[in-house]
Amino acid sequence: MRAKVLIIGLLLFVGFSLSKEVGFTQEDRERLIRLEATLKVFMEQTDKRFEQVDKRITELREDMSKRFEQTNTFLWIITGIFTTLTVSVIGFAWWDRRTIIREAKRQTIEELERETKPEKLRRLLNVLRERAKTDEELRELLKREGLL
Repeated sequence: MRAKVLIIGLLLFVGFSLSKEVGFTQEDRERLIRLEATLKVFMEQTDKRFEQVDKRITELREDMSKRFEQTNTFLWIITGIFTTLTVSVIGFAWWDRRTIIREAKRQTIEELERETKPEKLRRLLNVLRERAKTDEELRELLKREGLL
């Protein structure tokens, strides 16, 4: 940028020097001083603008980093919620299955106890004992279970 300004100044200098036949006049010198002052102010303003742009770019980078961090945190939260829901549903299904099986067993036992009278069981056991007198295998089974 400064090189361009120097080139422009040099061109103006050469242009002014060629436009007149003999050297610089006081008016030319004053114009060059004004031009130099104007260029100096312009360069200072340009430098300030570039500093502002650099500062803004740095701020934008920081903002982008914060946004990325927030997005990353949000994704971890969503993952945690999904995992929790999945574990909860599987746990509930397992608990519900066990509860249903336990209740079915209880109802089956109650039904069997209601329908089966002790007298019928006693008669069935007597029949089995009679049969065990002639059947060796049945006798061993009843002995093993303590029914003979």
